[in-house]
Amino acid sequence: MLQYQSDFIRLALNGNALRFGQFTLKSGRVSPYFFNAGAFDDGAALSTLGRSYATAIERSNLTFDMLFGPAYKGIPLVAVTAAALHSDHGRNLPWAFNRKEAKTHGEGGSIVGRPLAGRVLIIDDVITAGTAIRESIEIIRAAGATPAGVALALDRQERGRDANGNDLTESAVQEVSRLYGIPCVSILSLAELIQTMRSGDALLPTDHLAAMEAYRERYGSL
Repeated sequence: MLQYQSDFIRLALNGNALRFGQFTLKSGRVSPYFFNAGAFDDGAALSTLGRSYATAIERSNLTFDMLFGPAYKGIPLVAVTAAALHSDHGRNLPWAFNRKEAKTHGEGGSIVGRPLAGRVLIIDDVITAGTAIRESIEIIRAAGATPAGVALALDRQERGRDANGNDLTESAVQEVSRLYGIPCVSILSLAELIQTMRSGDALLPTDHLAAMEAYRERYGSL
């Protein structure tokens, strides 16, 4: 566990962005943990979060020219990541986000910030069904730019489900990588979260370890 990952876990626990217990997901599965990036709701939290994204991105050695945040959760995430890449890593990169509805007055259009160009890295919190990422890729390509990858806060490493509710063999992250040929990097993965719990690190409650391992065994992607 690296320092930026420990900082991220501590931040998520203190702000109730990461909780343990029993949570019924939209898929109907009962998960022993729940992650909500919307709980990072003050300046200190966003500052730490941005630094965590920036460090994970720098360690990935991804090549990209600008950042894009899909509305709505991706908007603050892309902003704080761009700021942290500059302050912590000396990289001054342009960034943009999309509107849900195109603006018909003023400058118009659906993109706010720098026009999309070159290799574009998408910043989001998690990939559940992959819908927001697919829409982002379409927006980027329609602008004549190239999607360079996706940076996430947490990779749940959980198998998706088809329209009939049947479990698939790959996760939404794996599906995005396979379909679009782009890498996905994350601050933290489920495997890393469980490994930290196994290590007995006082940062995480070990009494939920068995439930986490059982869930990973049943629903985890290969």
